[in-house]
Amino acid sequence: MSATRNRTHESSDVLSTRSLSEISEVETVRLSVDLVSASRKNLGLLRTVSESPWLHERATILEAIRRYDELWMPLISDLMEGSSPPMVLPPLDVEWVWFCHTLNPVSYRKYCEKRFSKLIGKPAIFYKENEEYSLMRCEELWMKRYPNESFENEVDITSSNLQDLHVAQDHEDLLNEVEKQRHVYSKFSWPYMSEIVYLIAARQRYKGFLYVLQRFADDCSSRLLPSLDILLMWVTHQSYPTVYAEDLKEMEGDMGKIVGLWETVRSKEVEETKKLWERAFDQPYVKAGGAIEFGGVASIVKPPVYWEVSDTDVNTKYKSLLPRFLLEVCVFVRLNSRMKPVQQERQHNFLRLQIVRCHRELKIDKPISSFSSDTWKKVTHLYCEFGTKGLMLEVRKHGGGCFKTSKLEDSKTFLWNDLLRAPSLTLETHLDDKQARAVASITPPAQAPYLLKCVPDKVTDDSGAMVSDVILRMNNYKPQEGRWLSRTVLDHAGRECFVVRMRVAGGFWRRGGETPSAVKWEDRIIEIREGSWSYVAGSIGRAPEKIVGTATPREPPEHWQAAWCFSTGDELLISWESATSMSDLNFCLRNQKSSDSLVKLLKGKKMQYRARKISSKSKEHEKRENTEKTDDEDEDEEGFLTLVRFTEDNPIGRPTALLNWKLLIVELLPEEDAVFVLLLCISILRSISEMRKEDVGSLLIRRRLKEAKLGARDWGSVILHPSSFSSTISSPYLQPWYWNAKSVIAPDGGDNVTKQPAVSHSPVEGGDMLYKKGLWHERR
Repeated sequence: MSATRNRTHESSDVLSTRSLSEISEVETVRLSVDLVSASRKNLGLLRTVSESPWLHERATILEAIRRYDELWMPLISDLMEGSSPPMVLPPLDVEWVWFCHTLNPVSYRKYCEKRFSKLIGKPAIFYKENEEYSLMRCEELWMKRYPNESFENEVDITSSNLQDLHVAQDHEDLLNEVEKQRHVYSKFSWPYMSEIVYLIAARQRYKGFLYVLQRFADDCSSRLLPSLDILLMWVTHQSYPTVYAEDLKEMEGDMGKIVGLWETVRSKEVEETKKLWERAFDQPYVKAGGAIEFGGVASIVKPPVYWEVSDTDVNTKYKSLLPRFLLEVCVFVRLNSRMKPVQQERQHNFLRLQIVRCHRELKIDKPISSFSSDTWKKVTHLYCEFGTKGLMLEVRKHGGGCFKTSKLEDSKTFLWNDLLRAPSLTLETHLDDKQARAVASITPPAQAPYLLKCVPDKVTDDSGAMVSDVILRMNNYKPQEGRWLSRTVLDHAGRECFVVRMRVAGGFWRRGGETPSAVKWEDRIIEIREGSWSYVAGSIGRAPEKIVGTATPREPPEHWQAAWCFSTGDELLISWESATSMSDLNFCLRNQKSSDSLVKLLKGKKMQYRARKISSKSKEHEKRENTEKTDDEDEDEEGFLTLVRFTEDNPIGRPTALLNWKLLIVELLPEEDAVFVLLLCISILRSISEMRKEDVGSLLIRRRLKEAKLGARDWGSVILHPSSFSSTISSPYLQPWYWNAKSVIAPDGGDNVTKQPAVSHSPVEGGDMLYKKGLWHERR
């Protein structure tokens, strides 16, 4: 099998690393539960609990603990036959308390032996159909045994006086356990963690971790720290108490040498764990999706991008809109300890990391002298779109002379597809004539937010064809009727996926004085068509036929200055007190078709989009720049709006989109409708342009601007992890787009997108006055 694996990777010149699966079960622990399926089930439970605020109310928790202790545990104890738990599942609140209790195996065992003289186990129920049946079966047994006790937790948290809630002495420890685990999902909320290939790799690393604990724990003076992937497996293993106890009965004394959830970590423990892992497997301990965290909630390092689990993708109905996938990448290098003295000149070489596709401008350089033969050193930590294909590592030698040139000495490539087939999602290769080794690891690609931007394009007529002599000749010189401002919607890869059109004028142009004229205010509709242009000659083409969304202006109600009705059933209301201040803007969204959720538009980058920028500059430098940047930051915030959806289950709200109506650029989760967000963006820009009586969003530009060459630095294709930021890497294209929106979206050459290019327009198309009148002429 090893030979087959090596042949698979010959194309990228990469050798497979030593697989953790080579460790036999004789050498380590035999795992009696399917940890892959069990982990997926636990992740679902933790997410449900995290998204259920009522479960974290003190009154609810106390009632759940009472139900667990007085009702559930006696019931399942009586149902157990020998050591096999029955195939039944308790209600959600009880299951949550049970899960938290099992994460303290010593306390749980003492509790079970004191109450029931045996250890109570959990059934291995992993499939949804079986879960539903087990829950229904439990309810039948519950109601038969406890006819006066509701199966669901029905405590009234609104009428409970929290000060009068009494905690039974026997329940204090349980209460502490439940409250301690309240934020446990924050450690495992990464979207790739439920992927099968990730969990298989995590299980192998967990077995490797237990192997290290068995073989080397006596040599270690401090505790061992599990990485996130190993921690997930350990927590899952603990949540099946009888299995955990049986599997680890030979290691029971060693398990106390592991740093537990939320415990404070010392740097010595981190270094000792890395050292023992490298001693056992000669691989870096940290990997993509397997980071080390130092203690509590505040220590959890989230990626700079908003990347969370989405159950559904409502945009699959738009065939022209392709999903975007991200993966996490880590690269480590270690020098050969047997490097000969005559080869020390190689220490003056440097290592360059580049991306295969989508971001060819990226160059991360590290001197070879910065690496060590004693341990693995991190080269970089990235988030890459799956379309980037892979990364290249080059060993280069500095050239002489006054020009900053370099000579390529060696080059190796890691392809994402090869890494996905590799054991533990990790591959190793030799560099520089075997003078160094490099290890790359990835996570499985997981769906990420859509990135869309609207770019100016040519004016179109009522039929959707661009106003042009080419179209005129094709129509046998029949005049083109109607004038619509048009915008092409491009995705993260520069693909055309929608065409936005704004009706401005009717009529046609004919020699002798007949010209188009602005249509009535109520006829200035916005429409979105799905697909790309059908080009007939060069850049001249026709808009796609299918209309997927419209916005129609209507008379606003009292106290509002603008109102739009969307084809989605939504209604947008806008008000402002001053035409000179954007801070006075107010928005209201209503939907006549659905009352399941409340939608709000919040001004600025809010909630998860309110990420703090990470800088490598000194504090003194940052302090000097603060006053200079204040005005720019305020101006930048004015164009941003955060779309937040509230439901009964999530009253805190979940941000589903970030839009910038000035730059006409949006980021949205798969669960949010792309057409709805685009309609919002365009409608708001149209209304504010009318309010200000000026072209605040470059709507008067009526030609396609030059874009950066595709593949050079595609926006969103590569994002640096906070740990990889440095003063030598300052490109805004390696950060979330909304940190430096104007720089990232600027046309090629750095032209300011908000300035009208100096270009003359044909009289057939119509002059600026026609479009100004059509954009912000007041309604009668």
